[in-house]
Amino acid sequence: MDLSFLVVAGGSGTRMQTPVPKQFLELKGKAVLMHTLQAVAKAAPAAEIVLVLPPDSINYWNELCSRYHFGISHRIVAGGASRFESVRNGLSPGLQSTGIAIHDGVRPFLSPELLQRLYQGMIQYGNAIPVIPLSDSVREITANGSRPADRSRLFTVQTPQLFNTAQITQAYMQVRDSGFTDDAGLFEAAGHAIHLVEGDRSNIKITSPEDFRFAAFLLREKETGSL
Repeated sequence: MDLSFLVVAGGSGTRMQTPVPKQFLELKGKAVLMHTLQAVAKAAPAAEIVLVLPPDSINYWNELCSRYHFGISHRIVAGGASRFESVRNGLSPGLQSTGIAIHDGVRPFLSPELLQRLYQGMIQYGNAIPVIPLSDSVREITANGSRPADRSRLFTVQTPQLFNTAQITQAYMQVRDSGFTDDAGLFEAAGHAIHLVEGDRSNIKITSPEDFRFAAFLLREKETGSL
């Protein structure tokens, strides 16, 4: 794959209710972020990995890597005050690959199969965004209360999101931060059509204590070959 990975890990411990940011919490013997980088390296062995961290977390991360003898090769870039600034900082150093995957540092279950689907989508359409159809009923809040919404038209969005490197870099340079919650939204605001690809329900994002417990369960299932 002609692909680089930009892994963004700027979260805090607020929703996790811990003093340690969620990406650094120990999960089955190593930090969550280490699981993520290992999954990236397994799915894309030749990809350059650029890790974006808050400036005040870089030394702590380096200490963790030394403590756990973590050997996955990666380059560290200091993030900014928002996710927008952090991604833009990560794009600035001049990546050499044609494509780039932008991934949450707290999604440690990226599978090679999902990445292959996304990569083929990016090659064909210029970008690929993993999504999952809703399984629960949903309601929309209105001025008068709420009303049922058509869940068949709604999807949850995952990462990694894959883009042509030059196009997403240009998008980040021309669009101002307007509170976009993902890169696809910003890319669309820059005038590009978005291509959706089937995601993976195991590709969870760890943001709460419940997510953390489910992640531990998924790791046990993978170790026993049940998943």
